[in-house]
Amino acid sequence: MHETIGVFRTRFPLSRTLESLVRDRAALFGGVMVIVLALVALLAPWLAPHDPVKQDFAQALSLPSAEYPLGTDAMGRCLLSRLIYGARISLAVGLLAGGLAAGIGTLIGLVAGYYGGLVDELLMRLTDILMAFPNLVFVLAVVGTLGPGLQNTVMALVALGWLNFARVVRGTTLSLKESEFVLSARALGFSNARIMGRHILPNVLGPVIVLATFDIPHTILAVAGLSFLGLGAQPPTPEWGAMLNAGRTYMRTYPLLMIAPGIMITLTVLAFNLLGNALRDALDPRRRGSAADL
Repeated sequence: MHETIGVFRTRFPLSRTLESLVRDRAALFGGVMVIVLALVALLAPWLAPHDPVKQDFAQALSLPSAEYPLGTDAMGRCLLSRLIYGARISLAVGLLAGGLAAGIGTLIGLVAGYYGGLVDELLMRLTDILMAFPNLVFVLAVVGTLGPGLQNTVMALVALGWLNFARVVRGTTLSLKESEFVLSARALGFSNARIMGRHILPNVLGPVIVLATFDIPHTILAVAGLSFLGLGAQPPTPEWGAMLNAGRTYMRTYPLLMIAPGIMITLTVLAFNLLGNALRDALDPRRRGSAADL
């Protein structure tokens, strides 16, 4: 009985969360934008009018037309097609790096918070040491050492990305492990793994989801920045940051080559940030309490 009540009581009902998101116009805009971007990424082979990497120098720097709705770049590649495939790369890298960071950080935070003592001390001191490194400098050093490319970029971002997740999950676990439903589970002889997995983990998922929603746009921006510097996606990969870099030469004569990928990066980051803000408010325990009083 304690097990069921403890887990249910600290979870936020899905229906109430969705209702809160729908009432928030900013959240609704962000959610719709994220869904649209996800659909564009999934349906890229059918939505893109041309091969994003096929070069046609006879069509280089063509103005928008029926065949090329946004024109072409300096190598005659369809700009619209490259933007569409760029959504697939940006979202895939953001979700992959964010998911790995969330998984690693959640596991470390659970173990540190639940066991405490020497285990907690060692894991948290490691976290403190890594957090002392400036993110950008660390990522540049790792990518510079391993070599440019999306795979090495993801590894560098995950290497520091799990730290915030670990600290948040550890703090929540420290407060939950003394709760009645956890103490009851121990008294019933449940294993530590079962207590962490079935009793504590479901109650820390809310903060983890919110943090992941903010971490994804941060990752997308970081990847775009590294690609702009030539350390992320390599030509001819259609990635928005790399497209910005390629369009610098034609900023005065054909600014659309920079404006288009810049707008896509801005809209994507804005959509995730709006959705993250709404999720944070919807999953806030203080707001839950006030809603319950009503």
